[in-house]
Amino acid sequence: MGTEYTVIEDRIQKWMERQKMYFVATAPLAGDGLVNCSPKGLDSLRVLSPTEIAYVDVGGSGIETVAHVKENRRIVIMMCAFDGPPKIFRFYGRGAIVEPEAEEFREILAQFPLQPAARCIVRVHVDRIIDSCGYGVPLYEFKSHRESLPNYFEKLTSQEIETYRQQNNLASLDGLAGLTPAKSTRAC
Repeated sequence: MGTEYTVIEDRIQKWMERQKMYFVATAPLAGDGLVNCSPKGLDSLRVLSPTEIAYVDVGGSGIETVAHVKENRRIVIMMCAFDGPPKIFRFYGRGAIVEPEAEEFREILAQFPLQPAARCIVRVHVDRIIDSCGYGVPLYEFKSHRESLPNYFEKLTSQEIETYRQQNNLASLDGLAGLTPAKSTRAC
């Protein structure tokens, strides 16, 4: 049985900062909608306060997380220790999407290393934190973050990124609203 926490204590934050990867899960309200789980890395997660975390969404082909959060705000972020003592933390909360036009976007983005073509920031007000043993999580050795995504975006112009996002990131696979039309990117 895991322990439940109401805030991100200093020791939990220090543990979080050592992790190189995390997973984000969301779901639409519709019972037949697609549940989404995405792996994340690239030093893209920060603790903003004892009850709030945020990550930079540089994106890819889909927009499921953004669409689900816009529809119902439900989100969970899970982190596993892949080295050192076994441990898992799940951060359950209510998300908000901060698009590049929002005043707070640049302020939050400044807390991260350069993230090429950040399409939005996902803020999560954490309602519940639960840990578990992590005994079933395998041990892995971290070598480095992949450079594929940053290299991909560096080869594109701002207009090419905008065109791609207008064609692929305005709606989820279930047809829910994704990025705001005509405001979906501002290469950062």
